[in-house]
Amino acid sequence: MSERVVQAPTTPFTLLTPGRIVFGRGAADGAAAAIAAMGLRPLVVRGQSVAWVDTLIADLTRASIPPLVITARGEPDLPGLIQHLAAARAQGVDVVVAVGGGSVIDLGKALAALLPAPQPPLTYLEVVGKGEPLTASPLPFIAIPTTAGTGAEATKNAVIAVPEHGRKVSLRDDRMLPDLALIDAGLTDGAPREVTLASGLDAITQVIEPYLSARANTLTDALCVDAIPRGLAALVRLMACEDPGARDALAYVSHVSGIALANAGLGAVHGFAGVIGGRTGAAHGAVCGRLLVPVLQANRAALLAAGRDVRRFDDVAGWIGQALGVPTSAAVACLGAQVSAWGLPGLGALGVDAQEAGQIAQEARVSSSMKGNPVALPHLALMDILAAAA
Repeated sequence: MSERVVQAPTTPFTLLTPGRIVFGRGAADGAAAAIAAMGLRPLVVRGQSVAWVDTLIADLTRASIPPLVITARGEPDLPGLIQHLAAARAQGVDVVVAVGGGSVIDLGKALAALLPAPQPPLTYLEVVGKGEPLTASPLPFIAIPTTAGTGAEATKNAVIAVPEHGRKVSLRDDRMLPDLALIDAGLTDGAPREVTLASGLDAITQVIEPYLSARANTLTDALCVDAIPRGLAALVRLMACEDPGARDALAYVSHVSGIALANAGLGAVHGFAGVIGGRTGAAHGAVCGRLLVPVLQANRAALLAAGRDVRRFDDVAGWIGQALGVPTSAAVACLGAQVSAWGLPGLGALGVDAQEAGQIAQEARVSSSMKGNPVALPHLALMDILAAAA
């Protein structure tokens, strides 16, 4: 029998994940006990729409550790963060749990990181602040997502809006990964159609961009190759009807997307999205969903013009075609038409002023997410993407 040749991964990599991941329906049932094991003065950061949080608060109160509760409204911003830090410090909070979508989890992540920090938040924020590393370890942090989109429970940063600068920037540290991520798709059942669409497109974008990224590696490839077709099929199904199996699949894809982007980076879609979100306050997932198709088209064209390999783009087109039931050659364009048919608004309706396109393109070009884009896109190409997504 001939000896089998074992090939080593071609690209060195590291892998960052939450300390512990519990995935599956019923995973959230163990939240109160997990919180009690980490601290006696909990802070619960919650959204406004998921009633299960009331059950968690009651469970903690019965366990004689009534929490301080912060209700997040919209995406976290610096003035609100400063206010919440003061309230949590006054209560001596020693463990943070966030239950909600990506914005809620980002706020919880930032609070857990900054409560022990000796300096003001701007000391640690990128771009508009000093971007200094955290000098104190974050408080124990538990993330419980209630939407399937951002994968924030598996990332090491929190996105914070800074209204004074009209930007969204990151607070970032490897230690900001949650100590525990409880992913229970039952908490996403019955989510509004527009939320499912925007968050689902965000999750799908966040497995497509790492697969195409200049920083892709063997392990993130394995995750993304499985997750891209799974996520597309689940979203198509959920746009037709409510389906627990599709909810489970999309929750998985969302979580995997967080791991993939944390380890392989993103690309031009998110390079634009951070800038646009900071200017308009538009929902992140909706912005990403509208940009995905024109970015795919622009990147493939630029690679072809440079004589470079586009097989990964053809892989993505094939998976899109399978989900939509169309030929690979027409798949990407069909996806653009389909997201419009599903009701996703264009960038103009999301608040993007066409007169600001040049400035948006310039800021996106130097954004951190753009570093993972598979090819450097010139200013004119970036302008064309914005026009196509309008």
